[in-house]
Amino acid sequence: MKIFLLLGIINGFLAVALGAFGAHGLEGRLSEKQLATYEKAVQYQMFHTVALLAAGFLMQKISAASISSAGWFFFAGIVLFSGSLYIYSTTGIKTFAMITPVGGLAFLIGWVLLGYAVVKFI
Repeated sequence: MKIFLLLGIINGFLAVALGAFGAHGLEGRLSEKQLATYEKAVQYQMFHTVALLAAGFLMQKISAASISSAGWFFFAGIVLFSGSLYIYSTTGIKTFAMITPVGGLAFLIGWVLLGYAVVKFI
């Protein structure tokens, strides 16, 4: 589905831009622990950008609801996991850190659904 390719492209761009901002704009403004948390958000956003692209490419060959669902779970995971870590690392508001595991669960569900589709349809 073209939407996952576009979401992958947008998230890839954002991961690079946010990573550069973190490395150059936040250095000296955040503690080492905050910077490490911020970097974790960038890493997981980029990892799951690749997963979004994979879902998009797979949907070009296979029309399976599980691949579409996986793509949406990957996207939700990026928003919830990485998004909450970006906000938490820059503000210190712990409420946002409590959202992060929900995003992690979305990532896991996405991977299970993608694996299911590969086993069933490829």
